[in-house]
Amino acid sequence: MIEQLPGIEVCRRLRKGKETAAIPVIMLTARGEEEDRIRGLETGADDYVTKPFSPRELRARVEAVLRRTRPAVTGSTLVVGDLELDPVAVRVKRDGTQIALGPTEFRLLRHFMERPGRAQSRSQLLDAVWGHDSDIELRTVDVHIRRLRSAIEVAGKDDPIRTIRSVGYALDG
Repeated sequence: MIEQLPGIEVCRRLRKGKETAAIPVIMLTARGEEEDRIRGLETGADDYVTKPFSPRELRARVEAVLRRTRPAVTGSTLVVGDLELDPVAVRVKRDGTQIALGPTEFRLLRHFMERPGRAQSRSQLLDAVWGHDSDIELRTVDVHIRRLRSAIEVAGKDDPIRTIRSVGYALDG
């Protein structure tokens, strides 16, 4: 019922876009018929809330979607392979052994662990870890990846950070 572009189409376009496919979507609408709800969810919405709605219920639904899509937002410990990251205590363990990381390497690892197996370009990592307005060179990412690799290295174990030529990096489990 949006004048220029219906919400269903906005959701469809978000889901098709490579960089926007994982964005959580909650449809908030006056259309409450079963067919409308099913269409919204089948299009890719994570939840569907009809008007009138309770602000408390909407908040609870937003928190539930975030728990499913980005567990670190809720303070849950992230686990990928033998790596564990506790965002609340700011602690990292590999194979049960605590690892000391600098703040940038911690943010970098957290970003990877929130997106395991997904390729991340240097510019994506710069935006996520250093911020959009940062004047840092792309190769700075390589320096911090090297530091992170060194910190999480365990003898006899594979490096969980995979270099993807001409793309960037990914964290494998």
